[in-house]
Amino acid sequence: MRFRTSSLLAIATTLAVAAPPAFAQDTTPTAEPQAEPAAPAEDTQIVVTGTRAQGRSRLDTASPVDVLSGTALRNQGTTELGAALSTVAPSIDFPRPSAVDGTDAIRPATLRGLSPDQTLVLINGVRANASALLNINGSVGRGSAAVDLNTIPATALERIEVLRDGASAQYGSDAIAGVINVRLREARSGGGVTATYGFYATDIDTARGSRSVTGEPTFTASAWQGLGFGNDGYVTLSGEYTKREPTNRADFDPRVTPTRVTGRFGDPEVEQYTGYINAGTGIGDNWKLYGWFGYQDRDSRSAAFPRLASAATAVSGIYPNGFLPIINTKSTNANGALGLKGDLAGWNVDLNVAYGRNKIAYYTRNSANYAYGNASPTNFYDGALIYDQWVAGLDVSRSFDVFQSLNVAFGVEGRREGFKITPGEQASYGYPTGVTTGTPGAQGFGGFSPANAIERGRKNVSGYVDLEAQVTDKFLVGLAGRAEHYTDFGDTGTGKVSLRYDVTPWFALRGTASTGFRAPSLQQQYFTSVASVIQNGNPILTGTFPSVSPVATALGGLPLEPERSTNLSLGTVIRSGGFDLTVDAYQIRLRNQLALSENIASSFSPQVAALLLPYNVSAARFFINGLRSRVRGVDVVAHYKLRADDAGTFDFTLAGNLNQTKVDRSSIPTSTGTVNPAPTLFARSRIYSIEQGTPGEKLTGTIDWSLDKLAITARASYYGNVIQPGTTPAADIYTGKHTIADLELRYQALKGAQIALGVNNLFDEYPDYTIAANNSTGVVGFPYYSPFGFGGRYIYARIGLNW
Repeated sequence: MRFRTSSLLAIATTLAVAAPPAFAQDTTPTAEPQAEPAAPAEDTQIVVTGTRAQGRSRLDTASPVDVLSGTALRNQGTTELGAALSTVAPSIDFPRPSAVDGTDAIRPATLRGLSPDQTLVLINGVRANASALLNINGSVGRGSAAVDLNTIPATALERIEVLRDGASAQYGSDAIAGVINVRLREARSGGGVTATYGFYATDIDTARGSRSVTGEPTFTASAWQGLGFGNDGYVTLSGEYTKREPTNRADFDPRVTPTRVTGRFGDPEVEQYTGYINAGTGIGDNWKLYGWFGYQDRDSRSAAFPRLASAATAVSGIYPNGFLPIINTKSTNANGALGLKGDLAGWNVDLNVAYGRNKIAYYTRNSANYAYGNASPTNFYDGALIYDQWVAGLDVSRSFDVFQSLNVAFGVEGRREGFKITPGEQASYGYPTGVTTGTPGAQGFGGFSPANAIERGRKNVSGYVDLEAQVTDKFLVGLAGRAEHYTDFGDTGTGKVSLRYDVTPWFALRGTASTGFRAPSLQQQYFTSVASVIQNGNPILTGTFPSVSPVATALGGLPLEPERSTNLSLGTVIRSGGFDLTVDAYQIRLRNQLALSENIASSFSPQVAALLLPYNVSAARFFINGLRSRVRGVDVVAHYKLRADDAGTFDFTLAGNLNQTKVDRSSIPTSTGTVNPAPTLFARSRIYSIEQGTPGEKLTGTIDWSLDKLAITARASYYGNVIQPGTTPAADIYTGKHTIADLELRYQALKGAQIALGVNNLFDEYPDYTIAANNSTGVVGFPYYSPFGFGGRYIYARIGLNW
């Protein structure tokens, strides 16, 4: 247990009395570029997430909602949306894993320490498509297929609303931890261009030596333009280009003489193009036609572990000194929607249809297939993963003069999802024709074979009712219920109760109770990654199988069922003048949690060998509904704005998340029901990854100062210790407790030139390095579970022009 309940309360009390994000900022559609507008009064920050009642501010809701302006997300050194979010929202973490294949390029974010796919992501209130990637390696969020936040450029944003509360009854599957609602710019005029250039200037101290790096630059160019037509029509165009050189924080390799860095461990090389268009126009007096479309092309190249000359003798004619395989993922993501909303007989009606598609094509470069010997290709096409979804929704709402007001909302949603694996070229996964010796497949990342090819789909339909009544001036009641039907696993239902009581104009109590669910993704149900090796002249398979495949069924695999949750929250809202404070405690109980089993090998027992023999399989793993856990924590956000006539405006924020996850050991299955003695289904490292993989304490303090055209942002973020678990306690890797300081100075004219200079990680802080005993190859210099990465000091400059 990371900390006791008394510790939670003590720290929450300390935060509450300490006071002070320029956190919640402008929510008005952008009409001009501005130096990005100052935050309005707190009671005018209207939210549309977590409530369907119109005109409710973030401090008037029954559930905690953060409003993060596009300005706050853009005024940083990073141009990655996931990283920018984690900087300003303490309940969100964005680890930067390395050496975990596709997850190097498509990194997931977590909310309140839960799995990345247990947070629902919306774009303008409509469900966004998930990535095709299934994270099956040993990083935070193992087993998840989540939305890739980095497909959305910060320049396209007006704001992001983060609902920190279970909301499956309101929004459907995935909203167990909460909801991230991305709101795009709606501009009729204005525009701007920005260029950001940054590089690392850092001293790297690893277990076996030290070195310094100056370089590894990143360049980002972005632009946006608002166009108006008619009385209220708008078209907002946004585009972004990013070119990032790879970073390397590997340790020195003890296997070579003299010792040197042979690996590449850090951020991948990235080149990407992203474009968004958001548009809308009035039709008649009461209706509006709206829609958006976004597209991203990302080319990312990360490194596998190095193959030394001593291990690459089969291809010594190609690589006499060994080689470093490069995993190249080419990801294309498209999403868009078209909708019509307006007034029909006094009811607010919103009808929309959306489509999203993600394709990830894999290539292995600078590699070899040992089975081909010195005739091996060096570059391979490994196949592709494809996920797509159609969503159609109808939302209807109306306010009645019952009590003080009663908002009635209801709606239906239909969804069709598809998942596909296409195989790569034969050399990427197999043997050359007529050869049955050697190790087949591209080194570093073996391709998908025809045995992995699969195409599956499903449909879902749901309906909801959401009632919100202002019973008196002081008392707010919300009730929501949702029923869903899936063509694969059947029916499910969820409900939510929300209460708020304003004791005085400056002090309110709020709380919610809800049930939630997350449907197993198609990736979890059907992902197949099977490699073939020759043993005694016969092909033997090993890898990841669908839980309903004959192989998994033989070992006790079953059709996957939804994960379920029970969420409770209780909080307070305090506000006076320019000061506001929210404190929200929560408990989330999860059951039927999905997890990827360990490999069950034929060598475990004669019984397992007999079960796998008919399928020529030597080892298999698959997903199981096998865990229960409990998450408890406290979110605190304190904000104070001070306007001093001659000294400018000061915006203080102090925010924190204290989080504790505990897996119920009694829930861990010891058998699939068919194997005795039972193999280990979930290893110690898997359980500790859930419990200790994200920080139990994260605190962020921010000061924003502005005077006329000058501004400064100073931020300090404290991260508690995280454990990257090993197979035994001695193999655990600790990140340690660290504080990261960021500083940015800006000249920000309303129109005209802008310039900013900044430093991320001002004091060049690193997580604790990986000790030599746990790093025999020297590649993994730092724990990739680190919640703030392991890049070191980053210096950047940003110039722009607004009109």
